[in-house]
Amino acid sequence: MKLSLSEISTVGASFEEDVAAYAAAGFDGIGIWEFKLPKDDQANLALLREAGLAVASCVPTVPSLLPLRLPGMEGPTDLRERIDALSASMRRLAAYGPESVLVITGPVGDLDGARARETVLEGLREIAAAARAAGVRLGLEPIHPSQRESVSFVNSIADAVALLDEAGLDDVGIMADTYNLWEEAAEALAGISPRVTGLHVADVPTEPNRTDRVLPGEGGSRSAELVAALAATGWNGFVDVEIFSTSDRFWALPVDEAAGRAYAAASALAQTVP
Repeated sequence: MKLSLSEISTVGASFEEDVAAYAAAGFDGIGIWEFKLPKDDQANLALLREAGLAVASCVPTVPSLLPLRLPGMEGPTDLRERIDALSASMRRLAAYGPESVLVITGPVGDLDGARARETVLEGLREIAAAARAAGVRLGLEPIHPSQRESVSFVNSIADAVALLDEAGLDDVGIMADTYNLWEEAAEALAGISPRVTGLHVADVPTEPNRTDRVLPGEGGSRSAELVAALAATGWNGFVDVEIFSTSDRFWALPVDEAAGRAYAAASALAQTVP
């Protein structure tokens, strides 16, 4: 099983620091967040080669078609700007040879629900064409229902499949995330195995009223169940640890310590998979 760490997990560290720490911890790959990339792509690629890290899933600087309602991550309000930014990200990130590049719908926001859906359908077709031309696999990520009003109106595997079918995009896959699919049946994830472009892993905290994420295994066995169900189908992509946290929890750790803890958790998770 290939293990990687998503850069949002060490949000305060630089790309260079991430690469060094992830390689030292033992990871096979890195989940790139484009906003962290320095401008010199050739230098970035050389750094990854020297570290021996492959690239798992990439998150564009503007990750959603409709504006996010998250402080600091809203991005441009103009749809044309967002589509152009996402299309440019497909072209840029293709050079890194990623497993996939993800996109999310964004929330409905102030739009009428039907208009929001049509806007996303039109935008998805254009971004999918850009990904196709760049030679990268695009994955639509369903987001946990608790973030419907702030991140995405696609909140389940069924939602994602229905949207892609409506758009006529058979070549666009689904980016899975154990935190986002916490309430989904493991069989539902296994059932779309050929369309899974990547897999983020994180647990829902056991303490009530927390909105951060914790390492796989810290919230129970749910991530292991979902990973095992997917692996049983023969799926062999990266298992990419992705921790959204707070400044007083996981994000407070030095990058080396965070990478080490994440690798230990990912390795323990891998050992539970038959």
